[in-house]
Amino acid sequence: MAPVTSSRPVLIDCDPGVDDAIALLLALASPELDVRLITTVAGNVPGDTTADNARRVLTLAGREDVPVHAGCTQPLLGPVWRGKYSGASGLGGTLLPEGRAPLAGGHAVDALTAALERAIAEDAPVELCVTGPMTNVALVLARDPSLVRGIRRIVAMGGAFAQGGNRTPTAEFNILADPHAAQIVLHSGAPIVLAPIDVTFQALATPERVHDLRGRAGRVTAVAAELIAFYDRNDPARYGAVGGPLHDPCVIAFLLRPELFEAREANVEIELNPGLSYGQTVGDFWRTTDRPVNATVLWKLDAAGFFDLLWERLARF
Repeated sequence: MAPVTSSRPVLIDCDPGVDDAIALLLALASPELDVRLITTVAGNVPGDTTADNARRVLTLAGREDVPVHAGCTQPLLGPVWRGKYSGASGLGGTLLPEGRAPLAGGHAVDALTAALERAIAEDAPVELCVTGPMTNVALVLARDPSLVRGIRRIVAMGGAFAQGGNRTPTAEFNILADPHAAQIVLHSGAPIVLAPIDVTFQALATPERVHDLRGRAGRVTAVAAELIAFYDRNDPARYGAVGGPLHDPCVIAFLLRPELFEAREANVEIELNPGLSYGQTVGDFWRTTDRPVNATVLWKLDAAGFFDLLWERLARF
């Protein structure tokens, strides 16, 4: 690997969540990325739990220097949804060490606003990674649309197209949990990369791959393997094999190794009307309308390369 001469500033908005936890570890293990701020939102589990889980992951990683700000506890509009696959604690049956650093003062929306104002002042736009519902980010950009100038790119896990949904027949969880927020972000003017379940289902942590991780050196590999093993969906009819898809680490992997992915450009809109299609991401991949392209949608993944990267980075702790 070539030496890293500089690192890119990164803000991470998340709802840990097993796969969020693995995504955070990947980012924190990667010197190419300068993780400046973590904000949390209710999603997989309630907001107080997501904030606590983020602090626990930072303690596990030995990175209590990164501030964690708690954010929104409910969607902008519509019903509250919770995750199904990370357990009641959000971290399966794994007990991570208690977070040693206190929760940072101030709401996540204010912290993100301040970080983007700083990015504009320094003429150094940031990568904004979103691995949960987009409530915090939507409020930031709705309150001050000019802050989009501080964003180099939003890379978000969310959406479902050809695969169908993972919480309803049409909707993926992160979008379903706050579809109005997702629509605001998609219309913000920020460059957006979406990692829908069409690509994240290809990041399947099979038992063989988890066994490989367990056999590697490193302080956190055993804990990470335990987390990931809990995430095994045991649904080969849907995923093509036994294992659990690691959705959120795809966001960080794209920042680190974009060549692992193939993508398609599209106009993406969110269905906001009640009914079976509520929360559906509708992608105009074939330009059947005159709606402008507003997203790059990740579509194919080099799974072997993805897991080589992820396991190697987890073993660095």
